[in-house]
Amino acid sequence: MPQSQPASDNLTWQTLQPRETRWRSLGQRPAIAWFTGLSGAGKSSIANAVDRALTRNGRHTMVLDGDNLRHGLNRDLGFSAADRHENIRRAAEAARLMAEAGLVVVVSLISPFREERATARRIAGDVPFLEVFIDTPLTVCEARDPKGLYDRARAGKIPDFTGISAPYEPPLAPDLTITTQAETVEQSAEMLIPELLRLSAPG
Repeated sequence: MPQSQPASDNLTWQTLQPRETRWRSLGQRPAIAWFTGLSGAGKSSIANAVDRALTRNGRHTMVLDGDNLRHGLNRDLGFSAADRHENIRRAAEAARLMAEAGLVVVVSLISPFREERATARRIAGDVPFLEVFIDTPLTVCEARDPKGLYDRARAGKIPDFTGISAPYEPPLAPDLTITTQAETVEQSAEMLIPELLRLSAPG
């Protein structure tokens, strides 16, 4: 069913084949795992490891990475509050569409605000949705700084940078918390893989 009222009275919601037909064709059920955490926390690396492991187990998957989305679907968006909100909304809508097709979708976005993540969960509707907190301390993220962003943010070259000059609201009750400072990427990924395999098992 549509998630909101159409923008125009000229639009009509089109009824398509039941989504369960697609799911049976794939031999799995969908799920969405939404990774949140600071830049450098390890979200993309863990998402990639989860994706590869699920594929090895015969699951059909897709990763929606924040940087990749900003190269395509969200390339017209900046980093204002309104644009950040729209970035999350589009990612959530894309994840929902992929889940309707039957995929297990792993979304990797900083998504710093609790209300934005709550919006993503609402958009997911009745598709299983896991908020996964990649809980890596700011000091560790800065020490890693794989993109050199923290140095630039500290120098004032990147305004409104999450964790430095813009806030990050950690989840109050995430479905799963993954710590990374004492684990390898594969060990961190293993904390999530069994649950996604369980959720996506054919009913």
